[in-house]
Amino acid sequence: MNTQTIPQPFTNLQLELLKLYARRVPEQDLQEIKKLLAQYFMDKASDLADEIWDEKGLTEEKLLKK
Repeated sequence: MNTQTIPQPFTNLQLELLKLYARRVPEQDLQEIKKLLAQYFMDKASDLADEIWDEKGLTEEKLLKK
């Protein structure tokens, strides 16, 4: 028997969200979930920016100098 793997068209995050969205939730809950997701990704981006800032030894003074 030839077993080939079929590439998954969805990421693990998309699959979890599909499970969630398969359920009927009130519009207000959906808006809150969107806010939570946006806040999560905003925090991750901010943490990464802080890491890069520290790695490069950046300061506000260095950024204001031309």
